[in-house]
Amino acid sequence: MHQDHPPAGIWAHGDHELGEGARWVDGRLVFVDILTGRLLEAPGPAPCAVRELLRLDVPLGAVAPVHGRPGHWIAAAGTGIALIAPDGHTEWLARPEDHTPAPTRMNDGACDPHGRFWAGSMPYDGTPGAGSLYRTDRDGSVHQVLDGLTIVNGPAFTPDGRQLYLADSAAGVIHRCALDTDGNITARDEFTRTASGGSPDGMTVDTDGHLWVAVWGHGTVHRYTPDGTLLTTVSLPTPQPTSVCLPPHGGSLLVTTARHAMTGDPGIAGSVLHLPVDAAAPPARAYDDATRTS
Repeated sequence: MHQDHPPAGIWAHGDHELGEGARWVDGRLVFVDILTGRLLEAPGPAPCAVRELLRLDVPLGAVAPVHGRPGHWIAAAGTGIALIAPDGHTEWLARPEDHTPAPTRMNDGACDPHGRFWAGSMPYDGTPGAGSLYRTDRDGSVHQVLDGLTIVNGPAFTPDGRQLYLADSAAGVIHRCALDTDGNITARDEFTRTASGGSPDGMTVDTDGHLWVAVWGHGTVHRYTPDGTLLTTVSLPTPQPTSVCLPPHGGSLLVTTARHAMTGDPGIAGSVLHLPVDAAAPPARAYDDATRTS
């Protein structure tokens, strides 16, 4: 189903090659420019300036805040999972992608309602099946949960934490996984599949349980009901949306975009877009680090 929306406006101008990981944290939008290793904020109102919060010397796929520690982040970065202090000091919890047969990097990631951090990986050269999904528990241990995927994107969770949505962008598929209380996958099915030429990318679940998905290559955002029905298609003025964020106060859809591999004039690609929608979502859930006492 296609529904008309007012045209998208610019939330924050930028020439980000691979803007991604849009999250609402402490009353403002944070996102990454993956290949430059930068964590950025765009606090609004539109149009607002982008400010760099920190920069790593490895690709930065996504971050989540750390509970009770303002300015601290857990990150999917380089070949693993790290805790990052406000000054950029990095403590690696694990680097599970260090010795993969095909060169890989970490990609998208998010926390579930229980305070665990989930993140996927992807091969640089697109080798089929070379991507994995990892779960970081509250004790800092990192576990491979799924393998045999390719470009893992958009971990998103239902409010009760019992279901996980996960995109394999290269395959054009969104999976839905049932989780037990310990974060183990007990069942997995195909939730939906995008049409040829479009890849599901970053995603979020709104307060009504609908799944919002950035569709790379199609220049759209899809909203699905919990039974997999495509409820809304939002058209955007640039072809490579990468992630979506619905602030908790409602009324706005924020979309990061990319100019990666585009030829000619990229136009507004690489900027953060916004448009009015009748939806909201919780702020980014935090990593509950049980190993820290202060």
